[in-house]
Amino acid sequence: MTTRATRRPLLSAALATALAAGLAVGAGAVTATAEAPAVDGASGIGDPYWPLDGNGGIDVATYRIANRYALATKRLSGRTTIELTATQDLASFSLDFLLDVSRVTVDGVKARSDKTDGGHELRITPARTLAAGSEHTVVVAYADHPARYSYAGERNWLASRDEVVAMNEPHMAPWWFPANDHPLDKAVVDVRIRVPHGREVISNGELLGREVGRHSTQWHWRADEPMVPYLAFFAAGDFAIEKGKHHGLPWLVAVSERLGERDQAASMRLMRKTPAVVAGLEKDLGDYPFSVVGGLTTGLDPGFALENQTRPTYPAVGGSATSLVVHELAHQWFGDDIAVEQWSDIWLNEGFATFMEWRWAESHGRRSADDVFRSYYANVDATSGFWKVPVADPGADKVFDAAVYGRGAMALQALRNRVGDEAFWRVVRTWIREQRGGNGSTAEFEEVAARESGQDLASFFDAWLRTPTKPAATATNGLG
Repeated sequence: MTTRATRRPLLSAALATALAAGLAVGAGAVTATAEAPAVDGASGIGDPYWPLDGNGGIDVATYRIANRYALATKRLSGRTTIELTATQDLASFSLDFLLDVSRVTVDGVKARSDKTDGGHELRITPARTLAAGSEHTVVVAYADHPARYSYAGERNWLASRDEVVAMNEPHMAPWWFPANDHPLDKAVVDVRIRVPHGREVISNGELLGREVGRHSTQWHWRADEPMVPYLAFFAAGDFAIEKGKHHGLPWLVAVSERLGERDQAASMRLMRKTPAVVAGLEKDLGDYPFSVVGGLTTGLDPGFALENQTRPTYPAVGGSATSLVVHELAHQWFGDDIAVEQWSDIWLNEGFATFMEWRWAESHGRRSADDVFRSYYANVDATSGFWKVPVADPGADKVFDAAVYGRGAMALQALRNRVGDEAFWRVVRTWIREQRGGNGSTAEFEEVAARESGQDLASFFDAWLRTPTKPAATATNGLG
């Protein structure tokens, strides 16, 4: 976020705990080694920043979203089919969802549903207990006006009578589909959105087709690789669309026709840079992690760009804002392919994406990343609040603070200075390889850095990530 071949997701924390507790995995189900009463799945996955995010007792494999959106009235209706595995014996479980629900079924049988925890949790009680390890199909039907709702101080529905874009971080899914809304539970997302004739819909992944009805058209998009719920998006309105292939990688970009003629032209010039930027990033980071790429410029005013998986979204920023495209596409590796373990690990997303902006400038004949790093250090006074944010655990109220971006990037360049260029890029590529398709934590990154560099980096990371003061200008801190 900026003010950012099919694989099964890694085991969720809840499922890993269940397995460690002695549940045996069979071809179809998990059988407990001892009798235990069914429980109500927890209303959160265990992240201290947002305790209601995610849910206990379930691991989602697939979301099949089928929605209708009326631009003129801003009403969204539809149903989402969720394929999930119970990771405990469950009497009930929750999904994160804000809208009004009319019906829920579990395996085709009507289930009871209730809103709890201020309306954020959809508590589902199936007709029968779900056994740990068993797989189930949950269907939720709904209709409502998403703009009515807020959660965690966020009112995230961005829409006019002519355009809508579902984009935000750390939360977006509960405004348009029920989800296990935390980075620990990635799932394949299949999106069908029906809109009035003449309007386009853009979403993640590949456009699989359009179904034309009497008064409306349904657009069908699907991303091959599992994703975190907040990275799923759709936009509906009037868009100019271009597509092609670059070195075998399919790309598709779109620009809102609600923008003025000059802004449209400039935005399309910027969006067309997407495949070349990916190719440039691959030189440092290795293969792009997904099967398609693209971008969308909205005619609305979100105030930020966001790294939606395979297709980041941008405000209209002109045709020369290449560094913004670099930032959001770097997130495809750092934040999308490798998601955070907890929201306290957010610097691993934003610090890396910001550092890759510096690296892009360096590799394209402009200022070196070290020059940018040392300029930051020299010009931010020791009394600045910038140094008071411990970026390894900034707190929910500072999760997107400037220090998370800037000090996070500085920590990476300082590491590069400390261990040397060869060892630094070995650390980065090992991190990408070992965490691919999963989640990463600060502690895990520190372990990789120490292992691949052969150095004791404990005091270095304490100084850059955890100590709320300006690091000393020493060689140990990468400032020699």
